[in-house]
Amino acid sequence: MRTTRRLSLAATIAALALLASGCSSSASAGASQSPSASASAVSAKVDYNPQSYDNLKDGGTYTSGGSFSGDDTQGLPWNVNASLTGARIWAWYNPVAITFSPSGDVQINKDYYTDATSATVNGKQVVTITINPKASYNDGTPIDWHSIEATWKVNNGSNKNYKVGGTSGFDQIESVKRGIDDRQAVVTFAQPYSAWPALFARFINPEAASEDDFNNAYSNRLQPQWGAGPFTVESYDQNSKQIVFTRNPRWWGRTAKLDKRIYLDLGSQSAINAFKNGQIDYTGLSTAEALNQAKGTPGTEIRQGGSPFEYYLFANGRSEVLKDVDVRHAVFAAVNRAEIAQIEFQGLNYSEPLPGSSIYYGFQKGYQDNVSKVLSYSTDQAGQILDKAGWKVGSDGIRTKDGKALEVNYVLFGDDPLDKAVAQSLVASEKKAGIKVNIQATDSSEWASTINGGKFDLVLSGNRSLDPYGSYSLSGFYSSDSESNITGIGTPEIDQEIKRVNAIADPAEQIEQANAVEQKALALYGVLPLYSGPSTYAVKKGLANVGATIFYSPLPEEIGWQKGV
Repeated sequence: MRTTRRLSLAATIAALALLASGCSSSASAGASQSPSASASAVSAKVDYNPQSYDNLKDGGTYTSGGSFSGDDTQGLPWNVNASLTGARIWAWYNPVAITFSPSGDVQINKDYYTDATSATVNGKQVVTITINPKASYNDGTPIDWHSIEATWKVNNGSNKNYKVGGTSGFDQIESVKRGIDDRQAVVTFAQPYSAWPALFARFINPEAASEDDFNNAYSNRLQPQWGAGPFTVESYDQNSKQIVFTRNPRWWGRTAKLDKRIYLDLGSQSAINAFKNGQIDYTGLSTAEALNQAKGTPGTEIRQGGSPFEYYLFANGRSEVLKDVDVRHAVFAAVNRAEIAQIEFQGLNYSEPLPGSSIYYGFQKGYQDNVSKVLSYSTDQAGQILDKAGWKVGSDGIRTKDGKALEVNYVLFGDDPLDKAVAQSLVASEKKAGIKVNIQATDSSEWASTINGGKFDLVLSGNRSLDPYGSYSLSGFYSSDSESNITGIGTPEIDQEIKRVNAIADPAEQIEQANAVEQKALALYGVLPLYSGPSTYAVKKGLANVGATIFYSPLPEEIGWQKGV
């Protein structure tokens, strides 16, 4: 799943990271089924050593893993092939104009937008963005209304040559025009869009907005000349993938506290070893073993809290066997989600209720369990569904129809032991219903080509929300014409209902209707939420504004080393 706000990464890549702070969502970092705190309390918790700008030392370096790796090398966050890696790296040398508090409140970065407001004018929603007169890109191009216009044009879907991750919201804009001067953009919506801050939280340099540059210029490359902000690129080694950011002499705002920010390409175990050896300052913890190793490292803090991250089982509706909704229903009914969660959370003092939605998290207002309305875990029910669909149990326990066995391929990326255990759980639970699951092992570097090429029947993958506007994720998951919908499953009727929900101005009504639409979409059995888990990290003591932040992404200049520590 790849959308403009909800970016994905293969489930086998354990250490995921958040935008500027580099905070990862260690979805495997959970615990036994006997929690010491309620799941909701853990989910809403933040733990990132919050410190004010003035309480940070001047200077220092912050090093971590999380660079480009394998075929995950797209550095433009709106591109359909971009993941959290690209979004995180982008934020260190490009504008971040709007962020969110941990609970999702909008925060305007005055170094870019001196003001950003929404009002109703002549019956239409009009957003007025006033840009800081000091703001300019590193190539000398002023940051003005053309940047807002370019961001809209590349993402609104009117030009199909742009390989965008999603058009939701941008396709509801009627026009972007010059305001009182070049430093003001006036955005008029054809239909209301309450999540407008997410659309222009970042923006593109018009010089980078051609079709070719949008699609290709950021593939395994950084483009500092088109960037802006407190940091710029000092170096990027395309072979080792090491990235070094340094203070930007063209920056007009507060001086960054760090001298340098360094990203290395490290696998999960390599990152643990590097942390223990003092080579990096932070790493995500995805297993009990990793947690135990990190705990013994001198000068280490373990930070754990909530994360708007979720893993899902996706069924490929283009697959010959899974194009039948009854087969998909049976496959999902046979999945033992509780066992999978137990595998993932073993040994890390965490548990949670099974997730019931793809668009809202349990700690968010408006969340409801939509999965339970359309699905129950029941091997017997799975069997009954298949019986009615004409799949009969054979002598080996596997069902057949028209001489063909009921077999599906599950793509397993990499060799992580937990991922292997989850795969084996799936094999065992499906076998009880007469469904044979063949594990198709492949290298983690093949993730993008496998997903984008539709070369799977079943696959486990995860999504991390970059903002709190869950209703607008409906399209990425469930619209039949969305490039981000990797299942290919949907209906024209649901597509229209999603568009209707996106145009609802009242947040409470929108949430209610979004849940209703999701229930209908979940009944097509293309997406099955599996688990979330907390964010858990090993962090060198004194590193501030890094850790479990939920929706909060600290600005790059506000990350550094605490005074007196």
